[in-house]
Amino acid sequence: MRLVGPSGEQVGIVPLAKALELAQEYDLDLVEVAATARPPVCKLMDYGKFKYESAMKAREARKNQAHTVIKEMKLRPKIDPHDYDTKKGHVVRFLKQGDKVKITIMFRGREQSRPELGFRLLQRLADDVQELGFVESAPKQDGRNMIMVLGPHKKKTEAMAEARALADARKAERQGRGPSAEADEADEAAEAIETEVEETEVEAAEAEVEAAETAEVAEAEQPAEAAQDA
Repeated sequence: MRLVGPSGEQVGIVPLAKALELAQEYDLDLVEVAATARPPVCKLMDYGKFKYESAMKAREARKNQAHTVIKEMKLRPKIDPHDYDTKKGHVVRFLKQGDKVKITIMFRGREQSRPELGFRLLQRLADDVQELGFVESAPKQDGRNMIMVLGPHKKKTEAMAEARALADARKAERQGRGPSAEADEADEAAEAIETEVEETEVEAAEAEVEAAETAEVAEAEQPAEAAQDA
C-alpha cells in the first residue's frame, strides 16, 4: 500500500505489516482513504478526531445554508390605516429576514368591479418598502384576487449573518450590564408579547368582518338568482 504519514507526508509504498507497526508506534489508526487506487492509499490518523471534525464541518455548513421562503400577506382593498401599518410591519420583517413576500388583495362582492383599488394599494405598499425590497412580480389579477410578489434586496445568507451578529452583540451587552438592564429587557419582551396579542386580535376581527361580508354578498346574490330562475 501507499502510506501517508500523520502530517500528510509521503512515507512510500510499504507492506501491511510495516504500516500496522508504524500505526502502533504513533498510537494512531491506519485508515484506507483511496481503495480504488493501485496500490491502495492508507493514512495514519486519529480516526475518532477525524470523524468529529467532519461532523462539525457538516454542521457548520448546514447552519450557513439559506433556504428562501415565500411568505404571504393578505389585504383588503379598503383596509383600515392601522391594519395596513400592521401588515406593512410584517412585510418589512419578512424582507429584512431575506424572504420573498406574496401580497394578495382579496376582492369581495362589488369590490371586484374596482380592481384599480387593489392596484393602487399594492403600488403604495411597494413604495413604502422599496428600501428593503423590489417588485419581483408585477400586480396581476387572479380570479377574485390580485397578486404581487416582493423580493428582498438582501440575500438570505446576509440577513442570517446580520441577525447572528446582532444576537451576539445583544448577548455581550447583557453580560456586561446589571439587573436593571435585565428588567428593561423583560419589559420589552412583555411589550412585544402584548403587541403580538393585539395583532392576533386584529386579524381575528378582520377575519370575522370578511366572513360577515361574504355572507352578505351571498344573501344578496340569492334573490337575484331566484329572480333569474323565475
